[in-house]
Amino acid sequence: MAKTSDLPAQKALPGRKAQAARNDGLILDAARAVFLADANAPIAAVAERAGVGISALYRRYPSKEDLLRTLCQDGLRRYNLEADAALEDSDGWQALVDFLSRVVDADVHSLTVHLAGTFTPDESFLPDVLHSAEVTEEIVRRAHATGRLRPEVNAQDLALILESCAAITLPNPTRSTELRRRVLAMLVAGLAAHGDLPGPPPAAGEFAWRWERRH
Repeated sequence: MAKTSDLPAQKALPGRKAQAARNDGLILDAARAVFLADANAPIAAVAERAGVGISALYRRYPSKEDLLRTLCQDGLRRYNLEADAALEDSDGWQALVDFLSRVVDADVHSLTVHLAGTFTPDESFLPDVLHSAEVTEEIVRRAHATGRLRPEVNAQDLALILESCAAITLPNPTRSTELRRRVLAMLVAGLAAHGDLPGPPPAAGEFAWRWERRH
């Protein structure tokens, strides 16, 4: 499961800023664990797991919604980093396969599966969302150009694959990872297979309704 510490290293910060950055990393890692287990958990459970005072948490995140928003945006940015890295590979098919593997291992889409609808995304998401759509479309286009990807597969199909893998959750994280990789391998084999798929592919924005705040 990906943690904030897995993201690219930042330049060293002095004194209080360094402590604040450490606390922020602890809070986001704790929030991921707490809210993926129970999206309705109180914010106090995050502070307890992170080992920080509730006042320190509230100084950084005034509400649970602010924390959820930041957590999911952090996951989206991790996805974009992996997508950008995929475009460095000149082999369009292998870039697609490796990209899917890295995102499944990073467990980015568990955030979508568990937290969609628990908060309202704001305008700060827009640049990351637009970049995500653009780069995923390019990954798919390059894979199509190799002739190995089913012609009817689109970028939204990749999201369904990633969410399907994220839905596999066992008490043992190692076993969860093993089964996710196994299922991904079967799904990747299907991406390269021949023959028509039933029904039309998912449309862009077809699943956006999930991010509407549930009341």
